[in-house]
Amino acid sequence: MTADTVTDVFEEHRSVLMGVAYRMLGRVADAEDVVQDAWLRWSAGERGQVREPRAYLVRVTTRLAIDRLRQAQVRRESYVGPWLPEPVVTDFGPTVPDTAERAVLADSVSLAVLVVLESLSPLERAVFVLREAFGYPYAEIAVTLDRSEAAVRQLAGRARKHVEDGRPRYEVDPAQRRDLTERFLAAATEGDLTGLMSLLAPDVHLVGDSGGKAKAPLRVLRSADKVGRFLIGAARQGVAGVESYEFRAVEVNGAASVLVVADGKPDSVLQLDVADGRIQRVYIMRNPDKLAGVTY
Repeated sequence: MTADTVTDVFEEHRSVLMGVAYRMLGRVADAEDVVQDAWLRWSAGERGQVREPRAYLVRVTTRLAIDRLRQAQVRRESYVGPWLPEPVVTDFGPTVPDTAERAVLADSVSLAVLVVLESLSPLERAVFVLREAFGYPYAEIAVTLDRSEAAVRQLAGRARKHVEDGRPRYEVDPAQRRDLTERFLAAATEGDLTGLMSLLAPDVHLVGDSGGKAKAPLRVLRSADKVGRFLIGAARQGVAGVESYEFRAVEVNGAASVLVVADGKPDSVLQLDVADGRIQRVYIMRNPDKLAGVTY
């Protein structure tokens, strides 16, 4: 291959590699590092024996992501407060016209699924991502992970059961999510506790991720009363030194969300899980390290 061909082949598959790495790691910066390492191996390695560049690159990326995930899991043990994936703006656009395929892609990067994936072993997570998000056959995953096909099937079974047991047991209607998000914002910003409480499920959870670098609960809040009072209090108090706020609609991790812009800079991303006309979960991402890549 010429230098241009080597680059073109890699760029052709970059989006897939980023998709694998992000779903494995939950952080854009870590995923970008893994893909960059994959590029270095691809550009400097012997490619004469590579018959399927995509399969080879996915294999390299997956193995690098497994190594990075093992390191990240140690770091996350000392993370301050709840941990959420780094929000990524998703707009599949005309490249994914089929509704079913779009739904699969959106679900595989949803906050709820990525949070559950954190509890899987690195190998289980790799198998789940490759099988459920990208549809790779067991035989190909076995080659990627250097495991037998029988072992991969066992890993897939355990991972699938764990995800199904841990993810919310309801389907989120996109239109209902958008409607409740608008009403939620109106009630919170107007200090309408009664109106806000009417939108919250009795056992609603609020998960706030600040990494100790911004104001957010250090534990998951449970119950409509605790969640409602926290949100109203936070809205009334605001952020010290901030003169202006803007609320912008964005699609984050496959779902309608709200980006809060404070004095022209991203301050937080808010997303709701809803079912049966009520808000079931509130996700608030305020760690500034995770908001740098949120474009608007």
